[in-house]
Amino acid sequence: MAAHEIGFDSLLHYTWMVREKVMDVLEAVNGNRVTKAIIMYGGVRRDIDEERAKLIRKMCSYYLEAFDKLANLFLKDETIKKRTREIGILKKEDALKLAAAGPTARASGVKKDVRQDFPYFAYPDFDVHAITPDELLGYSVGDVYDRIVVRLLEVKQSVEIIEEALNNMPSGDIIAEKKLVKLMAKIKSSEGEAVARYEAPRGEDIHYVMLKKGYEPLYSWKVRAPTYINILSWRPMLLGYQIADIPIIAASIDPCLSCTNRFAVVKNGEEKIIDADYFHRLSVQKTRRLMK
Repeated sequence: MAAHEIGFDSLLHYTWMVREKVMDVLEAVNGNRVTKAIIMYGGVRRDIDEERAKLIRKMCSYYLEAFDKLANLFLKDETIKKRTREIGILKKEDALKLAAAGPTARASGVKKDVRQDFPYFAYPDFDVHAITPDELLGYSVGDVYDRIVVRLLEVKQSVEIIEEALNNMPSGDIIAEKKLVKLMAKIKSSEGEAVARYEAPRGEDIHYVMLKKGYEPLYSWKVRAPTYINILSWRPMLLGYQIADIPIIAASIDPCLSCTNRFAVVKNGEEKIIDADYFHRLSVQKTRRLMK
């Protein structure tokens, strides 16, 4: 995405080619190339047998070999440096004030990662730490270039986590309660609410759930995706830069706009809510204009 936004499409196509390896493995492990749908109440849906483990190890070797080439292409190319160095700076104090999450925050020198600070699943067994640009560069600026650095280093970190998980994966049942009917009956009769946090690729993801008797499976479920909070960092990133820099600055937080189904625009003290219905009306109006 970053390569495309600065007009370096040959590099974009190379990264998409590299991406295919992990998509193939995801499909082999859980049946889907994008959505995972493998974690469930009390365990996971599928086991990782020896055949799948070999595919995963082969994938890890592939990415370790590709890492040096990717790092060289992204970090040493003079064109990329000119388009990303000292561009879209998010200072550490602004990242903290705006509660930026994930690579967006870490690129500004904020050493936070839910897997490190509040480890869940098997992460307490792994040496996961928040990656910041100073690990490679010796300092953090918080610009677009630093956000590229963090994501590249996290590719290597992810490979190391996967390899450690495979090497130390315990044997035994993959789910605590094999009788799903019994499990669902227990959930139906349960009550309460909870909040959970996990580290998604774009940053901290927060889920709130409420259970009430008689409702299946959940009475209420609210999600705060990291893009919600990271969009706030666009303001300090964009101020003072040129229009030509907007695409790469905006793309550098890796936004998922489908995760932000509404936002508020405050202008001259007046607030206006922009939601899916508003965008739908704009789309219909534009389509009608084009059809004339």
